[in-house]
Formats: sequence, structure tokens, C-alpha cells
Amino acid sequence: MTEVTRRRGRPKSKPDANEDTQEALLQAGLAWLTEHGFTGSSLESILRSVNVPKGSFYHYYRSKEAFGLAVLERYRKFFEYKLDKHLLNEQLAPLDRMQAFMDDAIRGLEKHQFERGCLIGNLEQEVHALPISFRDAIEATYASWQQRVSACLRLAQLQGHIPLKHCPDDLAHVFWLGWEGAVTRSRLHHSVAPLRAFGQFFLQSVGH
Repeated sequence: MTEVTRRRGRPKSKPDANEDTQEALLQAGLAWLTEHGFTGSSLESILRSVNVPKGSFYHYYRSKEAFGLAVLERYRKFFEYKLDKHLLNEQLAPLDRMQAFMDDAIRGLEKHQFERGCLIGNLEQEVHALPISFRDAIEATYASWQQRVSACLRLAQLQGHIPLKHCPDDLAHVFWLGWEGAVTRSRLHHSVAPLRAFGQFFLQSVGH
């Protein structure tokens, strides 16, 4: 008689349908909010795009506001990963890391044919119509991003690529002011020219 050898360990679990539904909601929220903003994205349209009934939605989120904040948090983590991927790349000089990040972001804008912008920039433009909780989340997100850029610029300064008279924190603040404006202008003109112009100007301005 042939003995059947059983595999040890736990049987492979089935995918969690609840996690799949919540992930689908977050992905749909990212797509809609980066393209239409929060006030321009109806909950009905978002749910319809992923065939999720309202009853299921309220199982995860108590309101559209709570959902929007969850989407914002997902976007913040996604963008922090993108920033860290480039700005912590020790194979490149610090200012080259900044250029690599900008090139990557530009490719993303082109990939979506300029229809999707920066979620934080979109929300910032409509912040007067948003719950106060969004203002706090947006400010916290900018602070996180700014800290990452500041650290990269400070390293460039230590290596002699940025004059000591410049403050890395101030430069990082100015970078995000200009970058978000350039994203908006690029979407308006369906062209990467504004982003490339700003990136070139910024890197030339901070260097020797």
C-alpha cells in the first residue's frame, strides 16, 4: 500500500474577502480623488466603479469624511515610499536623488495622461470646503514629505554641493510650494514642461 505523505504546516488560507473589498475601495478612492478631488467625487460613483453596495461601505467607514482620510493616509504612505526609494538611494549623489524622484513623478503624471494629479495638492485647493480634519492631515503630510527632502538637501550641503548659507528646511519648504504649483500647471497644459522647468530651476538655484 502506498503511504500518502501529508504536508506539514497550516493549510493555505483563502483570501479575506473583507480585506479585498476594503482594498478595492481604497484603490477606487485614490483614482477618483486624485482626478476629481474630494468634493468632486461622489460616494455613489466610487462605489459603483467597484460594485460595492453602500451597506458594505459603511461596514468599513462611518462616513465619506472617514473614507477620505483613509485614502489620504494610503496616499501619504505610498508617496513616502516613493520619496524614500529615491532620496535614500546611496548609489546617487543627493541632488541626483532629487532629480530621480522628480523624473519618476513626471513619468507617473504622463502615465495617467495628466488626468491624475497629487492628491494632497488637489485637497489643498479645496480645503475651504473640507472638514477641519483634512487640514490637519494635509499639514502632517507636507511636514513628513518636507522632512525627507530637507534631510536629502542637508546631506548635499554636508558634501559641499549646497552653500552653507542656505537652510535645508527652508529649501525643502520652497520645493514643495513650487512642485505642487508645477503639477497643477502641467495638468492644465497637458505637458511636463512646467515640472521640468521648475526642477531645473530649483536644482540650479540651490547649488553653487
